[in-house]
Amino acid sequence: MTTTSPTSTAPDLRAAGLPKPQGRGRGRLKLGAGQQLKAGPLTYTALVVVGLGSIFPLYWTLVAASHDQQRILDTPPPLVPGGRLWSNLQAAWEQANLGKAIVNSIVVSGCITLATLFFCTLAGYAFAKMRFRGRGALMTAVIATLTIPPQLSVVPLFMMMSDIGWGGKLESVIFPTLVGAFGVFFMRQYLIEALPYELIEAAKVDGANNLRIVWSVVLPVARPAMMVLGMLTFVQAWNDFFWPFLALNQQNPTIQVALGQLSASYTPDQSIVMAGALISTLPLLLVFVIFGKQIVGGIMAGAVKG
Repeated sequence: MTTTSPTSTAPDLRAAGLPKPQGRGRGRLKLGAGQQLKAGPLTYTALVVVGLGSIFPLYWTLVAASHDQQRILDTPPPLVPGGRLWSNLQAAWEQANLGKAIVNSIVVSGCITLATLFFCTLAGYAFAKMRFRGRGALMTAVIATLTIPPQLSVVPLFMMMSDIGWGGKLESVIFPTLVGAFGVFFMRQYLIEALPYELIEAAKVDGANNLRIVWSVVLPVARPAMMVLGMLTFVQAWNDFFWPFLALNQQNPTIQVALGQLSASYTPDQSIVMAGALISTLPLLLVFVIFGKQIVGGIMAGAVKG
């Protein structure tokens, strides 16, 4: 029996019309796994347009906060920052008591985010991987709560907070939103695909109880989804205005309630309002700069595992 060396098959491949194999360092096949697509001019143009459109509102806030109101109302409006930024920031800080408002918002948003991650991860794991009677009906009831407008619960919730003695306190904003139906559904859908039953069974064989399984198996697998849910929850809690405006007072506001006080006068100074909006945006940018890499890395890790 004779064997054919790899090099001797090259003429046959060319004769059959098949593509010639290429080295690792040279060109790539047009199709195949691991292919790296090259972006064209149209792609870069679209990215630049979308990027500028996303950055422009923040840039305009900076420009408006650095001028006086008369200059903002001019035609055409200014497109370059002026020299009144620091004075407008000081005026907004003093008029709306933004220092206390930022501290209150950090407390409220942090508590809501941590509680949402804890309860929604546990509930999502239970609905995704545990078998118990009435699981489908309970999940349907949880999803059905998403169809109820939050405005319908404002009056009974306000009366309940007043009866408890939490009127005007941060507890009245924190406790009603410690867990949400969206977070439960989000974590359930993620864990259904990302957490195989084999890991849970292996942990049970090793003698782990349910709490140990959650700590050692569920939380590491759910980390990418928890990072995304945590970011969404923090941003939503930070920007929430409707319920904090009703539940809190002017002496104990969150950042959005304080900004509402700036624009509550008959003729508000738009430059000071924009300065307050700029101050309220900076903590969100800081959170994204600190945790943005971990969130994106967690999403990619979850995608690779999936």
